[in-house]
Amino acid sequence: MKIREVIEASALFQGLPVQEIDEIMAIVIAKKYQRGENIFFEGDAGNGFYMVSEGRVKIFKMSLNGKEHILHIFGEGEPFGEVPVFHGQPFPATAEALVKSTVLFFPRERFVELVMKTPSIALNMLAVLSMRLRRFASQIESLSLKEVPARLAGYLLYLLEEQGREDSVDLEISKGQLASLLGTIPETLSRIFAKMNEEGLIEVVGRRIHILDRQGLEKK
Repeated sequence: MKIREVIEASALFQGLPVQEIDEIMAIVIAKKYQRGENIFFEGDAGNGFYMVSEGRVKIFKMSLNGKEHILHIFGEGEPFGEVPVFHGQPFPATAEALVKSTVLFFPRERFVELVMKTPSIALNMLAVLSMRLRRFASQIESLSLKEVPARLAGYLLYLLEEQGREDSVDLEISKGQLASLLGTIPETLSRIFAKMNEEGLIEVVGRRIHILDRQGLEKK
């Protein structure tokens, strides 16, 4: 039942009639991964895509000198690795479970058959990919044009919207992983957190970050 609920609530399949959800359920394969276990590697054949059912998954690339750079972190109901479904190319990055996770695998050939029969799935996927493209464009702009404090402020404001809260967010990843996501190092990130705390912009209590001055963050 949990798997069906995740599928029905996902942006990719939201609003589809029961019969079409049944057809999707018939092809999906649930896979479990332990923390730190790879789901696929960069260069692996793109023979399908995935969706997080439980847990969290990071997508990352390794630089030539072995430094990890996190591209994105996905939570429950979010698809990942979906681009190769249509062009058949290898996965462009590596996926790893951040915590003990269950992910849903959608085999490429069978999913394409469903899309051919159900154009509404294609429209939903187009909407998801469009949002993903916009998010990555924003991330690239942030990494290339903004200083680290502005990147952190932008990420905290993004979490406010994603978590649907007014004045606090929960940081669901380690500060080391957040540093990688923002293109910096943990020491620099810690200094920025401390400075924002001194400036009265935020208050950090464990993994919860209280937003004390939203307008101040927006000006960063």
